[in-house]
Amino acid sequence: MVEVTRVPKAQAFMEGVINLRGRIIPVLDLRRRLGMADAERTEQSRIVVVSVRNLIVGLIVDSVSEVLRIPCSTIEAPPALGSTVGAEFIRGVGRIADRLLIVLDLNRLFSPGEQAALQTA
Repeated sequence: MVEVTRVPKAQAFMEGVINLRGRIIPVLDLRRRLGMADAERTEQSRIVVVSVRNLIVGLIVDSVSEVLRIPCSTIEAPPALGSTVGAEFIRGVGRIADRLLIVLDLNRLFSPGEQAALQTA
């Protein structure tokens, strides 16, 4: 984790910005965005840099154990979760060997208004 510079009056899930190789990147707390309880940051906490609707953002996650490419053919529709907090962000469930992986749809993380606000951050 690098030091994140706070942005005044930002949305609750926006942690701030970082300078990555001369580029200013907004950083979001993925737990807050998904409506999960806050957790203490540890040495395992990471910022994962991703592209969401042509916008480069950093996502603070608890840890990263590995990076996988999952074939679309192994992703099944998400189970009916009803009104579970964060369910609207789930693309499906990936099956790899004996493991089940929740696959997020990063394009659903932001409304158009939120994305516009991030582009000006």
